[in-house]
Amino acid sequence: MKNYMEMTENELKEQLEILNKEYESAKAKGLKLDMSRGKPSPAQLDVTNDIFDVINSETGWVSDSGIDCRNYGNAEGIPEARQLMGEFMGVPMENVLVCGNASLNIMYDCIASAMLFGIMGSTPWSKLDNVKFLCPVPGYDRHFKITELMGIEMVNIPMTENGPDMDMVEKLVSTDSSVKGIWCVPKYSNPQGIVYSDETVKRFAALKPAAKDFRIYWDNAYALHYVYDENIEIPEIISECAKAGSPDMVYEFCSTSKISFAGAGISAIAASKDNLDWLLKRLTVQTIGYDKLNQLRHVRYFKNGEGLKAHMRKHAQFLRPKFDVVLDILEKELAGTGAGSWMKPLGGYFISFEAMEGCAKSIVAKCREAGVVLTGAGAPFPYGMDPKDSNIRIAPTYPSLDELTQAAELFTLCVKIASVEKLLGIA
Repeated sequence: MKNYMEMTENELKEQLEILNKEYESAKAKGLKLDMSRGKPSPAQLDVTNDIFDVINSETGWVSDSGIDCRNYGNAEGIPEARQLMGEFMGVPMENVLVCGNASLNIMYDCIASAMLFGIMGSTPWSKLDNVKFLCPVPGYDRHFKITELMGIEMVNIPMTENGPDMDMVEKLVSTDSSVKGIWCVPKYSNPQGIVYSDETVKRFAALKPAAKDFRIYWDNAYALHYVYDENIEIPEIISECAKAGSPDMVYEFCSTSKISFAGAGISAIAASKDNLDWLLKRLTVQTIGYDKLNQLRHVRYFKNGEGLKAHMRKHAQFLRPKFDVVLDILEKELAGTGAGSWMKPLGGYFISFEAMEGCAKSIVAKCREAGVVLTGAGAPFPYGMDPKDSNIRIAPTYPSLDELTQAAELFTLCVKIASVEKLLGIA
């Protein structure tokens, strides 16, 4: 197809008339599809249903380490679960605390604890005049919601194909003591699917913060969520920080939320012993212990890190065709038009689309009007404000293939309409 930016005004008007007719036909179909969140499909959830069979009166409720998982205690998690999640992240179990169903909850608690109590003896952030967080963009909207809720100033850091702009990160972290943290999704980033390069990870580990209570919030949510290539590995950040002489600089998070069940998995935080001791003192006031029966259930079902990886191959069989459908339709309908660009992620849960500047909100609104709900334009940026109004996060995992085909075709139609309208100067 001819590039829209090479068309004459009359050609654009003719094109818009054709596209609008197609759009009216699409609206008449009465679609009702929700692609606003990266949720596993029901078929994916069914893959793990037999996890409920591993604990019963015959198998018992006592772990191999002798813990009765029906009772109080062991706020740090049962040893077997710490080992399992340590293998997930590639760290020794001694560096792991296992918590509830959501790693987001642990991240929230870490930030809230820093606001109330500081970090390892530092001044509580709530008593400081200014606290800043670095936010690679586009990024995970729920990260940004935590720091926004706490009143923390967020600073955009552009993403590159190798991860965050490290020149900018290094400069801000080393010169500004009000910078207390950075959000990171190092593998199959949300939403672009970028994998941090080895150099980027090592530069993170080598940071020299002006603030002694600076922490890297390393959300390894998608470490095992390969779609096309399961052999991609990156350096392990905790050991890299230790080698660089800054063992306390990182908190690493993960969960089985998209491995077992999104609402009933287990989560974990990995950090240095001093960090964990500091966190555990406050954690044992907050809870007498998390759901150890669920921890035991996961240990018996997955057994080890290799068991987790094998299970994720089952998920990839569902995800790969869905990513293929969306990527194929984007290529077929938009390649050569100049209406946008996109990245093919090798894993994760999203496809990131870059529309013409100033078009994202219009595209999302048009899709919604025709029955397809997308993540709100601007959501992958702090305060929900995309300075270019161009990024759109596509979540292809939940709908069926037929539904996804319809949604992707509608999406590309809306992209074309919004692009032509922009070139014609139509509000």
